Amino acid sequence: MTSTDDSAPQGNSAYARLLTELREGRLNPGDRLRETELAERLGMSRTPVREAIRQLEGDGIVTHVPRQGASIRTLDYAEVMELYEMRAVLEGTAARLAARAASDIEIEELFEMNRQMAALGNDPEAFILNRQFHAALLDAAKNRFLTRSIQTLQKALMILGPTTLTDSDRGRQAVEEHFGVLEAIKARDTALAEAAMRAHIEAAQRVRVRALRARPDQAPSFDGDLL
Repeated sequence: MTSTDDSAPQGNSAYARLLTELREGRLNPGDRLRETELAERLGMSRTPVREAIRQLEGDGIVTHVPRQGASIRTLDYAEVMELYEMRAVLEGTAARLAARAASDIEIEELFEMNRQMAALGNDPEAFILNRQFHAALLDAAKNRFLTRSIQTLQKALMILGPTTLTDSDRGRQAVEEHFGVLEAIKARDTALAEAAMRAHIEAAQRVRVRALRARPDQAPSFDGDLL
């Protein structure tokens, strides 16, 4: 009984650490997840590592390849487009609901977070603050079902690796776009808040598309310009 109780928190710890490595680009699509190597690197037994891999598989992040075992999923071009389309819908909805439900204190805190992000520029701390900003805005929307949906989507987006804010100009543009969303929320303009957030996500999508098109293995297999 004790070993089972001990493995659960270790499994959660391994899961969280692997998600962090994925977010930071230390794990990449196609990378194999060997239990023995991961257990040694994470300083734990294979049992919690195996549980973490199962959780990642449940999230749709890990797949099992015949004769190779578990590996990080590789998203094709169409899947990336679909993920960003859903992100625009869900986060646009979050902004609309925040315009209706957010308190004045929550709105001011969001403004302050964005001002701090502007001051940080391209410092990696800005990337962390950006995630916190979007999480705080989601909290301000006050809809638990929407929160769960976005959290599930965010895990799938981790397969893409580091944030688009690593692009040289994207950080500054994102801050400006955040301010546009916040001004609409402050004005309690639900339609404008949703439109501004959708535009913000679509701008990030354009950066991601350019990065994908620069990779021969991810070039779109159909005609048309999504930019």
